[in-house]
Amino acid sequence: LETWHYDIEYFLELRKITGDDRRRRHDMNTANWIPDLFMKRVAADENWTLFSSEEVPDLHHMYGRAFEERYAYYEAKADRGEIKLFKRMKARDLWKKMLTMLFETGHPWITFKDPSNIRSPQDHAGVVHNSNLCTEITLNTSDDETAVCNLGSLNFAAFIRNGAFDRVLIGETVTIAMRMLDNVIDINFYPTQDAKRSNIRHRPVGLGIRGYQDALYLLDIKFDSEAAVRFADESMEIVSYAALFASSDLARERGTYESYLGSKWDRGLLPQDTIDLLDQERGQKIDIPRGGALDWTPVRASIKKYGMRNSNCLAIAPTATTANIVGCVPTIEPIYKNVYVKSNQAGDFIVVNNYLVNEFKKRNLWGEKMLEQIKFHDGSIQDIAEIPADIKEKYKEVFEIDPIWLLRSASVRGKWIDQSQSLNIYYRGTSGKEISDIYM
Repeated sequence: LETWHYDIEYFLELRKITGDDRRRRHDMNTANWIPDLFMKRVAADENWTLFSSEEVPDLHHMYGRAFEERYAYYEAKADRGEIKLFKRMKARDLWKKMLTMLFETGHPWITFKDPSNIRSPQDHAGVVHNSNLCTEITLNTSDDETAVCNLGSLNFAAFIRNGAFDRVLIGETVTIAMRMLDNVIDINFYPTQDAKRSNIRHRPVGLGIRGYQDALYLLDIKFDSEAAVRFADESMEIVSYAALFASSDLARERGTYESYLGSKWDRGLLPQDTIDLLDQERGQKIDIPRGGALDWTPVRASIKKYGMRNSNCLAIAPTATTANIVGCVPTIEPIYKNVYVKSNQAGDFIVVNNYLVNEFKKRNLWGEKMLEQIKFHDGSIQDIAEIPADIKEKYKEVFEIDPIWLLRSASVRGKWIDQSQSLNIYYRGTSGKEISDIYM
C-alpha cells in the first residue's frame, strides 16, 4: 500500500499480535510502497496528508516529480475544502509508526516506489505498482498483465579458483544461465492468461547471486570492510556485463522482446546510467561512485545493433532454502549463525559454518570442547577466549556486523542491476532513532 493512502495506519497493524483479531492478517506479507516525497517530508519534519484513493485516482500511476506536483495539487484542493476525505499528520509520526511495526512484527517491509520506476528499463510500458513477495522483482503490472519473473542464481562460492574470482568462468556460466532462463519463458506453465501475456510480451528474467559470504571467506575478506564493498561492486559489474551481453546476443539469434521499442535499452540507457536520472528526479545528489572497471563499449554496441531479448535481466532473490540445499550462505548476506538449526516443511536441519571449522582445524583448535563452547554461546565465537582475534573478526555472525556494511555493499552493487535486491536489515538494538537512521 502507498504511504499516502487513507487506510495506511490500519494497514500497518495487520501483523500485530495484539488487538482486535478481526483487524489482523497474521500470515499476510505486507509492504509500504513509499514515494520519495514522503521521505523528504520526514527528513524536513513537515506534514503529510492521507487521501482516499477514489478522490485521487491518478496518484497510484505517478512517480517522481510528476507525483510530487500532483500530490501538492491535491493538498491544495484539500485546503480549499474540495476533497471530502483526508487526514493531515506529521510525516515523522507516521514514519515512527512504520518503524515501530517493523520492530514489533517485521512488517510492513520498506520498499521505494520512485527508484523502482525511475530506474526501470520498462518505464515506457507503464508503472511498477509493487514488487514480488521478497521485494527484488520490480515489474510492470496492469489490468491485463500480471508480472511474472523467472529466477536463477549464481553460487559465488563456485567461482573462487586459486584464491581469485574467476571472471572467465563466470562469464561463460552467465551466458548459459541467460539462455536457460529465456527458454523457461517459452516452456513454462502459466496459471492465468494475464501472466502468460505479460511474460511472453516482455520476457523478463532475474539472474542473481548467492554464496557472497562464501566468496569473501575464500578470498580472506571481512564482510565489514572496504575490500568487501569493492568486491560487491566489481563482481556485480562482471555479472551484469555478461548478462546484458548474453541477452543482446539472444536477441541477435531469436529477436528482441515484443515491447522493446521505447525501452531504456532502446534509448541507449543501461542500469548504471539510471543513477543520474534518479539524481535529477529526486533533486538530491546520490553519493554512489559512477563508472566501473570494464569497457562497456562492446555491450552498448551490441544492444544498439541487436536490441535485447529480455526486458529485465538481473535481480537478487533471498535464495534462503535453495542455498541450504547447495551448501552455501544465502544471497548477499553475512552468515546468520556459525551453528544453528533451520526448520521448514522438510524437517529440521543443522547448519554449520564449515569454513570456520576448517579454520579451526588448520590451527589445531577444533574439538569437542570447542564445539560445546560454540553451542553454549549460541553460534557466536566472540566471547570464547582461546580463539584468536583475526578469526573473530572474519567469522562474525550477521547480528554482529553493523547494518551499514550490508547497505554500502548493496548500494554499489545496485547500480549494475535493472531490478532490485532482497535486502534484510539485521539489527539487535532497541533504538528507534538508530533504526530510522539505517533506513534513511
